[in-house]
Amino acid sequence: MHKLIDKPDQFCLLIALSVVLVSLVSFSDAEAHYHEFVIQAQPVKRLCRTHNIITVNGQFPGPVLEVRDGDSLIIKTTNSAQYNVTLHWHGVRQIANPWADGPEYVTQCPIQPGGTYTYRFTIQKQVGTLWWHAHSKWLRATVYGALIIHPKVGLPYPFTTPNQEIPILLGEWWDRNPMDVLRQAQFTGAAPNVSDAYTINGQPGDFYKCSSQETTVFSVESGETVLLRIINAALNQELFFAVANHKLTVVGVDAAYTKPFTTSVIMIGPGQTTDVLLTADESPSRYYMAASAYATAQNAAFDNTTTTAILEYVSETCSARRQSSRVLLPRLPAFNDTTTATAFTAGLRSPSRVSVPNNIDENLFFTVGLGLINCLFPNPNCQGPNGTRFAASMNNVSFVLPTTLSMMQAYYQGVPGIFSTDFPPVPPIQFDYTGNVNRGLWQPVKGTKVYKLKYGSTVQIVLQDTSIVTTEDHPMHLHGYQFSVVGMGFGNFDAARDTPKFNLVDPPVRNTIGTPPGGWVAIRFVADNPGVWLMHCHIDAHLVWGLAMCFLVENGQGDQQTVIPPPPDLPQC
Repeated sequence: MHKLIDKPDQFCLLIALSVVLVSLVSFSDAEAHYHEFVIQAQPVKRLCRTHNIITVNGQFPGPVLEVRDGDSLIIKTTNSAQYNVTLHWHGVRQIANPWADGPEYVTQCPIQPGGTYTYRFTIQKQVGTLWWHAHSKWLRATVYGALIIHPKVGLPYPFTTPNQEIPILLGEWWDRNPMDVLRQAQFTGAAPNVSDAYTINGQPGDFYKCSSQETTVFSVESGETVLLRIINAALNQELFFAVANHKLTVVGVDAAYTKPFTTSVIMIGPGQTTDVLLTADESPSRYYMAASAYATAQNAAFDNTTTTAILEYVSETCSARRQSSRVLLPRLPAFNDTTTATAFTAGLRSPSRVSVPNNIDENLFFTVGLGLINCLFPNPNCQGPNGTRFAASMNNVSFVLPTTLSMMQAYYQGVPGIFSTDFPPVPPIQFDYTGNVNRGLWQPVKGTKVYKLKYGSTVQIVLQDTSIVTTEDHPMHLHGYQFSVVGMGFGNFDAARDTPKFNLVDPPVRNTIGTPPGGWVAIRFVADNPGVWLMHCHIDAHLVWGLAMCFLVENGQGDQQTVIPPPPDLPQC
């Protein structure tokens, strides 16, 4: 039998190794989180009426997922609903793993009723607030939840450690089946009916009928610092959000830290997340947190209501708690206050220098906006403006999803005819994008087109809003990537004038960014994630009209730069 230690220096070495191992475990030991998601109908009562809505595990909103950077998630998803469904893990990089990304017919065929698919993915170098949602038609109206990524064990936040953390999920509610709302709009070609309420964590709040008894209440102690993890899960609406009498210090967006800055109101687009610190330093009372629309489309209907929840100091007396008149309401901006929205977005900065690509390999210019499809004769399917059908496009291509095979599967298997690789890098015709556009340019061309990028190429995209039908803020989301927002402005982008003003030092890092209405936004990233990745407007009414395209990022060198094989349970079309 051998002695484990027979020399003092070996003992010292062993102690040193033990210390190193303990340190490594505490800082880098990752966990695997197993979950079972059942997509199912669940009766839910809102606004005095009960609807069978589609949920995960009967919960609305769905389960909150909490992990640390470096952890893996294994989520077995069973579809017990009547609709095809997929799930998207919004903002997760999914490095070389598009099979887990989720947009139907882009990276996978949908999970059919009765089917099962297990999403497997790892969080890599991301910390903050993300979320998950259905990525099939309009199912994400009710199928969504928070995905919270904490730092690795032993790594603190770069801001004051909060006493508590509260996910705030902003949503939209229709007093009918959202899938029927979509179906009607797709039949008529007109704009879909707007929502009947906004919600905070699934509840409309005190200003809606049959709702005040269920208003969400958050309890805080005087002097506490609270981290609000705000997620805009609304289907079609940018929102203003504020808390009465309380300042909000922004410390993160889209799972990326920001330079802290204080504001009384935030603007948050569909798909975006914003982390803010709130200090409970007001008189013990009850204060409304509230959200209402930021609506930029001209002459377009929108839900002009206000959702509320209550921030309640636990030291407040019971008698005061019963008097709803004592709940203070924040002053939210007007629905068309683009000045406030722009000032908020422009105030975001990364906390330190960001590695922004300087030498650009792919200089892309994409128009984003609405359009109209002309009809040969009046009919019930052409109830849009002047007997047309609404459409939307990027560079005049109105995106059409395939139906027989997902684009990623077609690429991986070499199946032709599912998509083409001729998405234009610039508009086919140059015009005054935000001026009075010739009606001959209002009708886009339908297609399923991708733009190919070589692995490792540096990319700049200028997203230019147009005035076709109306100028509008389009929250553009890029799957599989985070990007630096290097510039934005109003009017038409002018490279000679605007490029020298880009922030290449500390731009904010995001996965979803809005185009200023009647303006442009510029983003940069390195194409270091192979696969087929969807880029689209996160206003779902615009997505179904075709405001989307895909990048096909080719494999690089070696296994680390190559798409992993598809899992054996990947759904078939």
